[in-house]
Amino acid sequence: MLNFLKQVGDYAKESVQAAKFIGQGLSVTFDHMRRRPVTVQYPYEKLIPSERYRGRIHFEFDKCISCEVCVRVCPINLPVVDWEFDKATKKKTLNHYSIDFGVCIFCGNCVEYCPTNCLSMTEEYEMASYDRHELNYDNVAMGRLPYKVTQDPMVTPLRELAYLPKGVMSPHELPEGSRRAGKLPQEILEEAEPAKEESVN
Repeated sequence: MLNFLKQVGDYAKESVQAAKFIGQGLSVTFDHMRRRPVTVQYPYEKLIPSERYRGRIHFEFDKCISCEVCVRVCPINLPVVDWEFDKATKKKTLNHYSIDFGVCIFCGNCVEYCPTNCLSMTEEYEMASYDRHELNYDNVAMGRLPYKVTQDPMVTPLRELAYLPKGVMSPHELPEGSRRAGKLPQEILEEAEPAKEESVN
């Protein structure tokens, strides 16, 4: 009889414990049901890249002076610059320029140190291909104008949560005149100047 009561007691304890664990799991589920969905219905919805996003590099052939600074500052010596020296003008003439984006780490050094600003980072991130050799972009492919999510009529652009105004959780139909969370660089400088003057005095 005592053995039977012990078995009933153990079964009741396990049932209570199982109900407790199920309740904990459901509480997490219900908590997430009230949150904004994290998933994006790609490719019909796409996130707007952040302000300083480093995507595909855009190249302007006419601005390049073949100085090869981009090759020297690249951590893996990636850009291939093919040029010839023109004896008449005593200047380099660019023949071909290419970057293999299958190897590029998108550090942005080439863009930062380019003396003529012929390189710039774009918002384009869709460069997937079945053949890795297709990722080797020449000056024609890099010269394409950058693709912007906001200009595609077939796509709904979504802002990331970090860039939504304070208190706004839905990226659809933002109120007019709303600005993103945080302060602009100019506002930070204006606040820092009085503090700097106080420390000097």
